[in-house]
Amino acid sequence: MKIEVRLFATLAGYLPDEGDGQSATLEFADGSRVRDVVRSLRIPEDMPFLTMVNGRDAALDQPLADGDILSLFPPLAGG
Repeated sequence: MKIEVRLFATLAGYLPDEGDGQSATLEFADGSRVRDVVRSLRIPEDMPFLTMVNGRDAALDQPLADGDILSLFPPLAGG
């Protein structure tokens, strides 16, 4: 299945070379979860980030489906 992965700010450096600097469409096995994508991108386990699938909050154990858009954001602060 194909998943569009969008990485923002400091996470963008973890995109594979075939990405455009902010997103890439990647192939994963059926039944893959958010956690599997994060591991495949080699994002450190201790790095904090927020996850969304198709614009909705998502847990690391959420299953993915063909055509999903997975977005990862570093924690945001401001005022």
